[in-house]
Parts: sequence; C-alpha cells; structure tokens
Amino acid sequence: MQIHDVTAKGVKHKPRKRVGRGVGSGHGKTAGRGHKGQRSRSGDNPRLGFEGGQMPLYRRVPKRGFTNARFKKHFTLVNVRDLENLPEGSVVDLQAVLAAGLARRTGDRLKVLGEGELKRRLTVRAHRFSASARAKIEAAGGTVEEIG
Repeated sequence: MQIHDVTAKGVKHKPRKRVGRGVGSGHGKTAGRGHKGQRSRSGDNPRLGFEGGQMPLYRRVPKRGFTNARFKKHFTLVNVRDLENLPEGSVVDLQAVLAAGLARRTGDRLKVLGEGELKRRLTVRAHRFSASARAKIEAAGGTVEEIG
C-alpha cells in the first residue's frame, strides 16, 4: 500500500484522462489509440456485431422454426389481497388498478390472481381470472365480468 492509496479514499470519481495534450502528458501523440488501424482513426464506429469482416455470429448460427414472441399477450397482474384496499362497491378495471397504484402497467390486459383474502363486495372487470380469484370475489358478494 502506498500513501496515495490512503489519501484517495472517499474520492468519488477519478480525474478525467486528458489525451492528445503533448508528449509530456504521457498521453500525447497517438493519444492512447496506438498506430494505424481502424480504431486509431477518427470516425471509427463499426456497427454492432461487426467482427472485422469475419462472418458474424448472428449469420453463422442457424435460424429454425417459428416464434410467437411478437404476438404474445402481456397482462398486468393483480392479486385479490390488493383489491381489499379499494372502497366497497367500487368498479375495478385496469385503469382503476393503475390509478390506485396496486400494480405497474406491464400489459394492456388485466389478470386477477387469487393470492390473499377479499372481504369487500366489488365489481371486477378483467380480461382473465384465475379460478381461485373468481371464487373469492364471488364469495365476498362481488361480481366478475370477463372482458373480451
């Protein structure tokens, strides 16, 4: 350990490396870029995945089959225990859930899951319900409306 290691404690950022400021700076002349070659030139910006002319990985790997990922339906999930915080008799839909801060938007559809207990009578409008969520909402005297 050196004395400068001790005094450097608590310093958040290292000082910026100033390149191309003369040979006396230690980073002059080629400014840390070496001699010749693509990376030594200004405007060097090979595209993402460029391998210097070698056949790139994304073209070497075989592509097979079909993926449905682009067409997947994304749901915003909420549990019945979270619906307990809403006032009695209210209508619960995706907008109400987001406005109450019960869930973050992860999709344009709402799915209600059955985790927890529900004692309030609510009208719940969602795209999907788990079987236990449906049973708990109806057992509490509420109604379940499945959208499209």
